[in-house]
Amino acid sequence: MTLSEEQNAQGGLEQTSHVDRVASLTGVRAVAALLVVGTHAAYTTGKYTHGYWGLVGARMEIGVPIFFVLSGFLLFRPWVKSAHTGSPPPSLSRYARHRFRRIMPAYIITVLIAYVLYHFRIAGPNPGHSWFGLLRNLTLTQIYTDGYLGKYLHQGLTQMWSLAVEASFYVVLPLLAYLLLVLISRRTWRPKLVLGVLLGMMLISPAWLTLVHVSRWFPDGSRLWLPTYLAWFLAGMLLAVLQAMGVRCYAFVAIPLAIICYFIDSTPIGGAPTTSPASLPEALVKTVFYAVIAGLAVAPLALGDRGLYWQLLGSRPMVWLGEISYEIFLIHLVTMEFTMDYVLRQHVYTGSMLNLFIATIVVTVPLAWLLHRVTRVRNSA
Repeated sequence: MTLSEEQNAQGGLEQTSHVDRVASLTGVRAVAALLVVGTHAAYTTGKYTHGYWGLVGARMEIGVPIFFVLSGFLLFRPWVKSAHTGSPPPSLSRYARHRFRRIMPAYIITVLIAYVLYHFRIAGPNPGHSWFGLLRNLTLTQIYTDGYLGKYLHQGLTQMWSLAVEASFYVVLPLLAYLLLVLISRRTWRPKLVLGVLLGMMLISPAWLTLVHVSRWFPDGSRLWLPTYLAWFLAGMLLAVLQAMGVRCYAFVAIPLAIICYFIDSTPIGGAPTTSPASLPEALVKTVFYAVIAGLAVAPLALGDRGLYWQLLGSRPMVWLGEISYEIFLIHLVTMEFTMDYVLRQHVYTGSMLNLFIATIVVTVPLAWLLHRVTRVRNSA
C-alpha cells in the first residue's frame, strides 16, 4: 500500500515466470496493512504512551513506508524494463487510468460512508466534517493547507494523509522516470548511473525536512508532503534497478537487520509517537530508519530470495489478505472505533491493545473483502 496493486502495475508482474514473486509481494502488503492496524490499536488504547514498549507499538506505522517502498518498486519496474530491454516505455494514459481505477472507487466509497456515519455520530472534535472538508478529502488535497489538523482532519479518515502522498507520487513518477532513464542516461541503459542519481535524490527528504522545520514560509501541512517521504519511494525504485541488474538479497540477512533497526528506532531517538516529529533531528532519524527498515523488508522478495520468508508471504492466507490490504487500510479506523464502542464496550485510551487489534481485524476483514469485490479492477480491463 503499497496502496497500489501489483497485478496492475503496468503489466510488469503479470508474466508467468513471476507469478510466485507476485504472490510474496502481495503477501507483504498484508503485513504492512496489519502493522498499520496495530499502530492505531496502540494509539486508541493509549498504550503508545507506555514507555519503550509503547513506542514499539507506535512504530508499527512502519507499514506505511513498506507500502511506499512497494509502490516505488512495482510502478518504476516497467520503465526500468523498457530501458533495460529497449522496448517501448509504458503508456502514460494506461498508467494514469490504472492508478485512478485502483485507488479512487474504494476510496470515494469509504470517504462518503465515513461522512454519513459521522453525521449521526458525535465523537469529539471533527474539524474536517464540513462540505469543504468533504471536497478536500475526496480530492486527496486535505494535506495542502496550513493548520491541517484543525481544518480537514476527519474522524475515521486520519490515515488518508498517506494516500494523498501516494497519489502525488503517482503524478511525479513518470517525470522521475523520464529524468533518470532518458535525460540523464541519454536513452542508454546505465544502471550504475541511475543508482547513483537515486541515492543522491534521497537527500531531498532530509533537505526538505530541514527547510520546513527552520523556515516559516511553509504551511505546517508541508511536513506531510511528498518530499518528506520521497526517500521511501526511492528505496523501492532502487530495488527495481537492482533487480534488473541481477542483484540478490537474502532474508536471513535483511530481516534480522530490519528488526534490529526497528527496535533502535523505537527508542526516543526516533521521536515521540506521532506522524511528524516536532524536532528536526528526530524527524531525520525516523525518515532514514524507516527507509532502511522498509527497504530491507521488501528487498529479499524483490531480489530473488526463495527461502522461508518468501514462502510464508507467498502462502494462500497471506496472499488473500494482501489482495484486500488496501481496503483494510481504508476502513480500519472506522471499524476500530465502532469495535471499541459496541463490541469491546470500552472507552478510548483504555483496554488491551491486542484485544482491540484482534477484534478490529475480525470486523474489518469481511467488510474489506466486500469493498474489494465491489470496486476491484477486472483483469480484462
